[in-house]
Amino acid sequence: MKITRTLFFILMGVNLGYAQMTELLGRVEADESIDGIHVINKSRRQFATTNASGEFKIQAMAKDTLVISSVQYALVSLIVSEEDVALEKLTVRLESKVNELDEVVVGKILTGDLSSDILNSDAKPDINFYDVGIPGYTGKKKTANEKRLQEASDMNPTMGGSLGGVGMSVSAIALINAITGRTKRLKHIVKLERDEALMYGLKARLSKSFFDENPMADNLKMDFLYFCSEDDNFMARCGTSDLEAIEFMKEKYEQYQKNRTSKE
Repeated sequence: MKITRTLFFILMGVNLGYAQMTELLGRVEADESIDGIHVINKSRRQFATTNASGEFKIQAMAKDTLVISSVQYALVSLIVSEEDVALEKLTVRLESKVNELDEVVVGKILTGDLSSDILNSDAKPDINFYDVGIPGYTGKKKTANEKRLQEASDMNPTMGGSLGGVGMSVSAIALINAITGRTKRLKHIVKLERDEALMYGLKARLSKSFFDENPMADNLKMDFLYFCSEDDNFMARCGTSDLEAIEFMKEKYEQYQKNRTSKE
């Protein structure tokens, strides 16, 4: 009797687990084109694209992570809520991605003689902050979410007090963000942004030649690139060398094809 009762509860748990899976009817809203935007359920490896009205359908459960990605819009990462599952509907507002353009310098026509052109050019060296006694930052500019992460996790000794009587001071804000999980969520978003930026860079530089040698249906190519980006070694393998990136993509191509064959 006890075994039968245990089996009954196990089967009930399985049925409840399946009951939580639903097909979300989603819609993206934006100021410009909303057709062909990629929607990825990273938790379930589900993939969808929006139609001309910005609508999409995707299988999901509560607490799944959805990523909405497009070249012209900022990356959106969200967690499916119990309410979303109950309503079977989801609306996402997209914000246009602001791309910074390199500065264009218009000046004299140069001759090609380096020694002569240096003397005749109006070009001036960049300001060195340290030469004039002003602290400055000349590295790569941080994205908005990278700035938020830095602010959320900034352990500023001047803003906090003693922690646990061991003489270590931390920012009260950083401590609150760590406790509430905001810092962890921001780290996740920043990682997704960096992976997406690298993925689109590879797509622009390498996808044509790669898919010429490794054929794949057009509707699967973005799914394959996301499949690559989800690998823990994606940034390390693809972030420094295109040759290494090609080798990595070939390895993932074989794995991706095997996965598709096994599902069919």
